[in-house]
Amino acid sequence: MSLPTLPPAGLEVGTARRHAEAIHALLPQTQCTRCGFQGCRPYAEAIAAGDAEINRCPPGGLDTLLRLAALTGRPVQPLDPACGREGPELVAHIDEERCIGCARCLPPCPVDAIVGVQRRMHTVLVELCTGCELCIAPCPVDCITLLPRSEARPTAAAPSPAQNLQRYNAHLVRREHREQARLLRLAERKARADGRMPLPDLRGDAP
Repeated sequence: MSLPTLPPAGLEVGTARRHAEAIHALLPQTQCTRCGFQGCRPYAEAIAAGDAEINRCPPGGLDTLLRLAALTGRPVQPLDPACGREGPELVAHIDEERCIGCARCLPPCPVDAIVGVQRRMHTVLVELCTGCELCIAPCPVDCITLLPRSEARPTAAAPSPAQNLQRYNAHLVRREHREQARLLRLAERKARADGRMPLPDLRGDAP
């Protein structure tokens, strides 16, 4: 199926937004940030604005590069080596014996593919993992590595870009709810400290 070619960047806001949406729809939605932007949507917006090249998405590889070239009318270039190389699909793997249950790997995962609670062993849901690598750096004991998906679980198919995006959007909603709850708790504590909110009566009905 041939893709329509986008006109040059530098158009009005509404048109640029539609172009960014079309570009965004071609990206793998791993949210890995290897392109140098904070996710697939910011990268798509930068391409639409003419501020980024189309060869900065290693997870998408050559297939995504060709689709972006067809859509934008830009020439096909080799993947930018500064962003990484195209390779086999990888997934995160947690060494159960080394994991200390610190939970620092949970917040960075853009699709919530890691499950666990503090002071308990964590594990990766291979069928959801996008191999974004964002969980590796926060681990204080270096117990997270990347394995080929075929080795980690041969029968687990890779999630589709649509599934990745759906889970990422859900992740953002949950993160926003947690932040709102945190701010509410802080406001309540401050109000109590300032004497503007009565402390709960813990005495019950005892005489």
